[in-house]
Amino acid sequence: MFTSRGQLYTFVDTAYLHGRSAAEVARELCAGGSDIIQLRAKDHSPDDVRRLTAEVLPVTRSARIPLVINDHPSIAAEFGVEFCHLGQEDFFDAGYSAISEISAAKAGVRFGLSTHAPDQARRAIQALPAYVAIGPIYPTGTKPTARPVTLDYVRWAAENVTLPWFAIGGIHEGNLDEVIGAGAHGICVVSAILNAPSIARACQSLKNQLASSLS
Repeated sequence: MFTSRGQLYTFVDTAYLHGRSAAEVARELCAGGSDIIQLRAKDHSPDDVRRLTAEVLPVTRSARIPLVINDHPSIAAEFGVEFCHLGQEDFFDAGYSAISEISAAKAGVRFGLSTHAPDQARRAIQALPAYVAIGPIYPTGTKPTARPVTLDYVRWAAENVTLPWFAIGGIHEGNLDEVIGAGAHGICVVSAILNAPSIARACQSLKNQLASSLS
């Protein structure tokens, strides 16, 4: 059963490849103990996303780690990828109110939804996703214009969200303990891993800290 407890959700983000191939980054994430990996290719064409999916999916499948495609349900269904992640604008603003309304869901793709406030979380939960993301907790270069929701939203989620959820946004080794202390059991991390000298070591360090904080 899918759960966020103690899980490290990481990213192959094209904005942070730094000259590395998507497959290389995926292998390092797998080696470092990632529990779930999202392919995020903002501002890339659907054909680019297909190419990247074809590059990354064999790596995640070999490691038996679920892959998430960001923003493209039809591509997730085309490749038989386990998950697709959508933002508020890609789901509710696109006219959906339930995950079952998306054709890719009928093909077996499961969905995660981004949320940035309690009202959004309540609405997202009613749509019956596999999980929700809670954030951004701190300022983050990944979403520079997004207003941080602070640890108050983490505390709210810990008390009110019963399906799997992940805290996201500006999380790193220096603030992970306070995120866990506020009630998070799973975290999404982008730049603190992808900007590290060793992706695998950065993953493993965060995974160890996560396990220690939850023990």
